[in-house]
Amino acid sequence: MTQSKVAFIRIFMAVVFLPLFSSFAQPLVTPAQDNITLEKSVVMIRAVAQEFDYVTPWKQRPMNQGLGSGFIIEGSRILTNAHNVANAKYVEVKKQNLPKRYPAIIMYVGHDCDLALLTVLDKSFFEGAIPLDLGGLPEVNSTVQTYGFPVGGQQVSITEGVVSRVQTGTYSHSQADSHLVIQTDAAINPGNSGGPVVQDGKVVGVAFQGLREADNIGYMIPTTVIRHFLEDVQDRQYDSFGSLGFSFFAGLHNESYVRYLNIPEGIEGIVVLNTLMHSSVEGVLQREDVITKIDDYNIDNDGMIRIDGRFLHMSEIVERKQIGDTVKLVFYRNGQENAADVRIALNRPILDYARQFDQQPRYVVFAGLTFVPVTRNYLEVWGRNWVSDIPPFLRYLFSDSIYLNKDPERKEYIVLSEILPDEVNVYAEGFKDSVIETVNGKKIRTLSDLVEAFQQDTNGFCILEFADSEMPLVLNAEAAKQRHSLILEKYQVPAERNLEGKP
Repeated sequence: MTQSKVAFIRIFMAVVFLPLFSSFAQPLVTPAQDNITLEKSVVMIRAVAQEFDYVTPWKQRPMNQGLGSGFIIEGSRILTNAHNVANAKYVEVKKQNLPKRYPAIIMYVGHDCDLALLTVLDKSFFEGAIPLDLGGLPEVNSTVQTYGFPVGGQQVSITEGVVSRVQTGTYSHSQADSHLVIQTDAAINPGNSGGPVVQDGKVVGVAFQGLREADNIGYMIPTTVIRHFLEDVQDRQYDSFGSLGFSFFAGLHNESYVRYLNIPEGIEGIVVLNTLMHSSVEGVLQREDVITKIDDYNIDNDGMIRIDGRFLHMSEIVERKQIGDTVKLVFYRNGQENAADVRIALNRPILDYARQFDQQPRYVVFAGLTFVPVTRNYLEVWGRNWVSDIPPFLRYLFSDSIYLNKDPERKEYIVLSEILPDEVNVYAEGFKDSVIETVNGKKIRTLSDLVEAFQQDTNGFCILEFADSEMPLVLNAEAAKQRHSLILEKYQVPAERNLEGKP
């Protein structure tokens, strides 16, 4: 894989982490508060979840139940991990030493940052609990305590550990998004997810994942990310974390390259490789621009800045701002210094690397041919080794779509995910898992384009062309329309399309 791919994909692709999921403001916790008081604010979360089948997307997989943790914060709210309540049909919470279980309501979910807010309509649930206050970033080598309900017990578990790292890392829930993480050797086990990590009586993180290949390495979501999430939802909707939308590499370590780019002596920074189509920096940055500052922070040759006394990834400046805010970039082009204010936006690629949750898959069925958008969820139906087992063209598309797509009107890629066998599509099996390019000459840039194409009058044929095949799939248009309803009924497909993907 080239350096450019690594530089861009690092923001989206995951290392192997294991998620740990198997009103009026009240007085805040003080540093002197003891464990007994803290335990009253930690809650057990049980959720019944049901995922969708992304090949036959009108179906759902069997239900499963998971156990996690959370804690009460101001406003009669419960903060927990998004993966504790992802695809949930029912959620309930309980406190230690109290047998009653309370139905909970999911208020907001941020799957990109693995955080969620719940509440309970019966306010008696919050009696006797003091909302926990947020602290700052803990120092490396300082001690923290992790609270939660790990698998195997009904009592709050408290484990102690030492903070070993504060750095940007991949969040395993979405398998694509990178934010600040704090590493600790405190025992964090399945069921601890969503529990508070405490130092001096204040929450300094939320336990959320562990490293599968190592012992006693756990990770927590720091309060910088938590505060962003809580500020984001103040307008009663979650907008997500934004970005600028460019890839870069650490090219200035090469002194010959520095001279080639005509960069003044002593200047450090990062080299732009590519800008995402329709992103905030498209038309602002160019390939081989050298970014040296973001806001008032100098960027070193590794893409790091010094902030709050720590060396952190330059993305931390963007992470601490909301979508719609701006940052100032200083960059060199052809030896000349330039500056630009750039708006922070969502800036996701057309084929997003992230998993999707909490919404029905979108699809179109015509004459037994089932079409769905190409998503990570769809690709993961190939199993644990999906990256190597998916068809080569889909693998190529997933890893390189940001470079392959030259069509500014394209919104998504559409694949033939399943064939409901019938006499009208009897020779179509060779096109399964292929990406549709055109139908009767109409370009397919969105799922809605398919609907329009299939409704067009033709000269008796429906001609489908695919991106990864030189051969077309030709259907008898009249027979396809006649058999369409019969196929839906035979295979118990409740609707021929779902274009909205409602939650």
